[in-house]
Amino acid sequence: METVTSQHTDSMDGVVEVLTRTLGIEDRAGSITRDTGLFGELPELDSLGVVELAAALEDRFDIVIDDDDFTGEVFESVGTLTDFVDSRLTAAD
Repeated sequence: METVTSQHTDSMDGVVEVLTRTLGIEDRAGSITRDTGLFGELPELDSLGVVELAAALEDRFDIVIDDDDFTGEVFESVGTLTDFVDSRLTAAD
């Protein structure tokens, strides 16, 4: 169980790192939590930002994000995005 928790923490940190770097909001990294809203709540995350974020996540985690994955549920919060990344990492194992 510790491995899953550790992986989840690592992916959460990675998602926050990629998110803040992609959107140019590194100064806010410390205030971002699982509950931080994304699309519709972060003004920097517009439709182009979502595409750039997805590409950066693919590079960082070596995953593939399909067009069908671009849903409001996935990009609702940092937590839902982290859960999605975790699900892709688990599927790749």
